[in-house]
Amino acid sequence: MELRHLRYFVAVAEEKSFNKAATRLYISQPPLSRQIKQLEDEVGVMLIDRENRPLKLTEAGEFFYDHAIQILKKSDDLRAMTIRKGNFDNTLSIGFVSSILYGLLPKVIAHFREAYPNIEIKLYELNSWQQTQGLVDGKIDVGFGRLLFEDASIRRMVLREESLVVAVPIDHPLVKEGRTSLRLIDLTNENLLLYPTAPRPSFIDYVLELFVARKLKANYFTEVRELHVALGLVAAGEGLTIVPKTLEHLRNQEVTYIPFEDGLITSPIVMSVRHFDKSELLKTLLNVTYQIYDAEGFDYRRERI
Repeated sequence: MELRHLRYFVAVAEEKSFNKAATRLYISQPPLSRQIKQLEDEVGVMLIDRENRPLKLTEAGEFFYDHAIQILKKSDDLRAMTIRKGNFDNTLSIGFVSSILYGLLPKVIAHFREAYPNIEIKLYELNSWQQTQGLVDGKIDVGFGRLLFEDASIRRMVLREESLVVAVPIDHPLVKEGRTSLRLIDLTNENLLLYPTAPRPSFIDYVLELFVARKLKANYFTEVRELHVALGLVAAGEGLTIVPKTLEHLRNQEVTYIPFEDGLITSPIVMSVRHFDKSELLKTLLNVTYQIYDAEGFDYRRERI
């Protein structure tokens, strides 16, 4: 059984016609029919009920189709990732979520450039979900995000858990009360400005899940396009938002940042790479990240590539 057999079968299954599938595949109909017959002979069962018009898959054919699609996707993904790997020596493409770019990522990139001054670095703002696809299709080589997704071809490394803080207008009652820490329950009746609206799932969903996990509900929240919009609205007195602690320098003349009690509310910083990719560039990038964490005094569990 070869990949072309799978591609031919999938085309027939989707077009429900040998003629239409042959046109789609740019081959004539008789060779296509022979290839499908060879496939059926090899697996030992009928995959297509030829008595129906349009053609219909047998029960075994439906099962075979579902698995053929997965195999072909993995094959296409492998091709794209291998092509990207072949171009890896001259460029490093990094996907990131905005909160990490406004945090320590610029420092990481600056230190990496010192080690590899001749490497071209390309940056792409992608949410955690998009980074997965970017790694699979070869658009990026590494991603820095905040959400964990399961994908057999991607390795996720939680670099550290970053404390979250509440961004509050400077004249808000919580500030006037002199509150030095907050709990999630304190925010249930506040207007929360959550970001980004798209694409989803995003940090919005992570924050809402924090409430659900504690059997709480955010009764009032507004979805806004991105982080800076949320902070701008906080500065204007329109509500509160939740941000990673490393962003406390943003709008700090107009916004007060109050930590959560005992620093228990956190967000993971996740580094995503393709499974089994052990490039020296990635190893250096990870080591540089840990050097900066050490200099900042962060707690973390060291990972290896």
